[in-house]
Amino acid sequence: MIVYGVPLSPFVRKTLAYIAEKAIKVDVVPVGLGSQDPAFREASPFGKIPGFRDGDFAISDSTAIIAYLEAKYPEPALIPAEPKSRARVIWYEEFGDTILVGAAGKIFFNRIVSPRFLRKPGDEALAAQGEAEMGPLLAYLEGIIPASGFLVDDRLTLADLAVSSPFVNLSHCGIEVSAADHPKLAAYLAGILGRPSFAPMVAQERAMLAG
Repeated sequence: MIVYGVPLSPFVRKTLAYIAEKAIKVDVVPVGLGSQDPAFREASPFGKIPGFRDGDFAISDSTAIIAYLEAKYPEPALIPAEPKSRARVIWYEEFGDTILVGAAGKIFFNRIVSPRFLRKPGDEALAAQGEAEMGPLLAYLEGIIPASGFLVDDRLTLADLAVSSPFVNLSHCGIEVSAADHPKLAAYLAGILGRPSFAPMVAQERAMLAG
């Protein structure tokens, strides 16, 4: 099996963390957004990452890839079968992928991607807008994180991977969740992002950005 993409993408990072938690063996082929690599474009016709291939089956989008893998490798279950828990996991993944990434992405793109990789000045007004949008999202998470440190069923699920991944991009921009202002969220992120499924990737990303 092959995953196409780079972990700087919160969607690729989420997918690779999921795969690590499942102990599934994959090859990672590093391609950037919009790459014209033929094998990648067969898996991802519109050039979005991650792309994925398993034999003659190819697909893109992190949610679709994870849904496929969860059906093929049901244990350990990272998407619960119980209806209410499953719905909550799907909500948190959607929250992470669209609402959190929507705000954090404005910051990351304009302060990291555009100046460093596209060699174009970022839009600081848009980055500042993203920072303002993060405020209510941090407050929301601070209010709903259970004492267990896991969002659903007091155990690790896809919800935790999806919600935590965009915070790595914020960290790359020098934005950390304050333990003084949001103690539950700060502790939660430290726990999830400190797991072996995330920590090595995050360290490699930081080393690459520092180089």
